[in-house]
Amino acid sequence: MAKKRSSFSSSLGFILAAAGSAVGLGNIWRFPYLAAKDGGGLFILIYIILVLTFGFTLLTSEIGIGRKTKQSQLTAYSSLNKSFGWLGYMAQIIPMMILPYYCVIGGWVLKYLIVFLTGDEIAATRDDYFVGAISDPGSAIIFNCIFLFATILVVYFGVNKGIEKMSKILMPALVVLIVGIVIFSLTIHGTDPSGVERSGIDGFLGYISIDFSSLTFKQVVTTVIDAMGQLFYSISVAMGIMISYGSYLNDDADVAGAVGKIEIFDTLIALLAGAMIIPSVLVFMGPEGMEKSGPSLMFVIMPKVLASMGVAGKVVGVIFFLTVLFAAITSSVSLLEAIVAGFIDRFKWKRKKVVVVAGIFTLIMGTIVALGYSIFYIEFPMPNGNTGQILDVLDYISNNLLMPILAIGTCIMIGWVLKPKTIVEEVTKNGEKFGREKLYVVMVKFIVPILLCILFLTSGGIIKL
Repeated sequence: MAKKRSSFSSSLGFILAAAGSAVGLGNIWRFPYLAAKDGGGLFILIYIILVLTFGFTLLTSEIGIGRKTKQSQLTAYSSLNKSFGWLGYMAQIIPMMILPYYCVIGGWVLKYLIVFLTGDEIAATRDDYFVGAISDPGSAIIFNCIFLFATILVVYFGVNKGIEKMSKILMPALVVLIVGIVIFSLTIHGTDPSGVERSGIDGFLGYISIDFSSLTFKQVVTTVIDAMGQLFYSISVAMGIMISYGSYLNDDADVAGAVGKIEIFDTLIALLAGAMIIPSVLVFMGPEGMEKSGPSLMFVIMPKVLASMGVAGKVVGVIFFLTVLFAAITSSVSLLEAIVAGFIDRFKWKRKKVVVVAGIFTLIMGTIVALGYSIFYIEFPMPNGNTGQILDVLDYISNNLLMPILAIGTCIMIGWVLKPKTIVEEVTKNGEKFGREKLYVVMVKFIVPILLCILFLTSGGIIKL
């Protein structure tokens, strides 16, 4: 007799777990930078439109595939159509590429949290501190191991006792922490390096406003591509996660309703992240402070901003990096779960065995990535014209090449081979309403594949705007 598949105990558990996967480092260190770069309110407006169309389509497709097949990505695609089984292998490889370097970055976050907890935050304001921290082999490996162990521990206990329980604790805590920092950011006043006095309210108004008088066609197109790229990575599609989580969703759950709640939760966190970071950076660092993205914004600019706040900065710094750590761990757990679920379904291994094997693999790969800034330091040229280390190469291949290809393949399979009714019937099989059904059909067949092709060509550096 086949063993009954694990499942979330409630729709709330699924929504929090899926939202936790979607809410990660990208929301906190990439969304604010892009919003500031692309005109604040304009970026936000386009992002919200894409959430309700582009993101909705991809989320519905993957969750629908997972619940319909009751299988994770590695076997779900082939069970629907053998000709598209290769998509399952790609969807298995992607999280295996991302998780090792994601845990390394999670280790950096943990290190900075400890720095602020121990009162050594002034040292973190030095321009060379971040480079020194990530190029120290011992420190990089230790913090990577701690973060990875925490991730393994959650997944080891399974869907209910591990992932769902963690999500019900960390996600509400994450919201409370972010809201607290947002409120503080709106009340601050300070002087930037050029001597201009600013307030948090000024920064917030600049964050949400739209200057229609200076808009150009190129700016709008660039903003659409940036927002689409951010959303594509933010909602955790095209990496097997949502298919795996969908396979744990009970048949009586409202898929359309769950997708809508995930959209709202992810967008809310992204908007709050912008309101949390942008006002503070503008007050203490000026407009040039928002010119840095990724690790530079998180680990170089933010410590300086926090130090400028005086005594309050110590407390806010602890809360800030604890918030980022929570966001990182919920996403790393979902990446590992996608890997584990794939091997369980394909090889019928026990969960504990797969978690240990996947953990060892991730540890080995993560160690190589962590040492990519010291012992294994190599400058790799990439097709987009940039050079990078091992982490950058893995990020480029997974995010800019494999994920768009996987998403395009999924749209072709659902939109043209199996037909959209495959997902529509799954969403409505218990009599639930699918209010955006017509929109879904048009998007999955035509608009989303076209947008994904544009994203693939631009983000991959194949064509430049």
